[in-house]
Amino acid sequence: MEYLIQYGMFLAKAVTIVIAIVFVFAAVASAGNKHKKGASKGHIRVAKLNEHIDEMQDSLQNAVFDKETLKLEHKKKKQDKKLQAKANKKQAKQLEDQQAERKKRVYVLNFKGDIAANGVESLREEITAILSMATPSDEVLLKLESPGGMVHAYGLASSQLMRIKDHKIPLTICVDKVAASGGYMMACLADRLVAAPFAIMGSIGVLVQLPNFHRILKKNDIDYETISAGEFKTTLTTFGEITQKGRDKVKDDVEDMHALFKQWVKDHRPSVDIDKISTGETWVGMQAKDRYMVDELRTSDECIVNACDDSDVYEVEFEHKKTIQDKFGSIFKSVIDKTLESVLEKSDPKNFYS
Repeated sequence: MEYLIQYGMFLAKAVTIVIAIVFVFAAVASAGNKHKKGASKGHIRVAKLNEHIDEMQDSLQNAVFDKETLKLEHKKKKQDKKLQAKANKKQAKQLEDQQAERKKRVYVLNFKGDIAANGVESLREEITAILSMATPSDEVLLKLESPGGMVHAYGLASSQLMRIKDHKIPLTICVDKVAASGGYMMACLADRLVAAPFAIMGSIGVLVQLPNFHRILKKNDIDYETISAGEFKTTLTTFGEITQKGRDKVKDDVEDMHALFKQWVKDHRPSVDIDKISTGETWVGMQAKDRYMVDELRTSDECIVNACDDSDVYEVEFEHKKTIQDKFGSIFKSVIDKTLESVLEKSDPKNFYS
């Protein structure tokens, strides 16, 4: 037992030393970054998905085909490549002479939304980069996943997508898991909205909620003072007493915001019966299609693979520059988020299990 105690003390000391070293390096790196002027915010990472799909196909063929079949397949691919190279050369010459258009490009974006729609910080950079090159003959395909969140945050994310539409570039949005509330606010902007059969769609509603501890403070003779100017500067607060007048004001604000949300959806998807789908309910993809909330039932994988047949498909991702503190913070945040997500999923009565 004494040995285990000593070993535990040694381990605790070792961990403490490692953490201290990490923080020292983090502080030094941070100080160095502060002296760098004009440092880049991050960089764009681009991957050609056509090549990725070809590589997967090659790997599978090598494992499945016998030597003779594989030899024939390689020969066929060589011939196809020669023909493609010849066609590309011809196309390049035609482009120089301005006699033909280039091959269509599809730009793939990913947006995974949280309550504050923090993904918009990367989305805005990605869209800016794409708009510097894309033309109306190209297409943007957004893989969207979001249960919704703050109205102003998702309003900004939706406004970023409007930039694509303003440039007359076709926008396809694919939802594999969920696009609800603020997520659907973004999704309804699509020229073509595609959802997996069991993806969760809808939740066209608005809510405001917060705990109020006024009665606990009052019971313990604790005063809480708020000094404000403007009749409705404070309505719902965490510690102050909530009046019926303040409650009614917030209710009116929520109804106004809901009306704006409904009008937004109706403007961008005029085929829906807005009064029937704006009850705050959610539906899976098959049900949403029956209500004209989506256009097609398929996964984003199908859309991308099909696009690779006749287009150059590029996945575009903006990676923000991270300090050492950011990297460690991301690790801790990821662990906490995963834990909370697991707890919430198990406790949410709207989740179904099979």
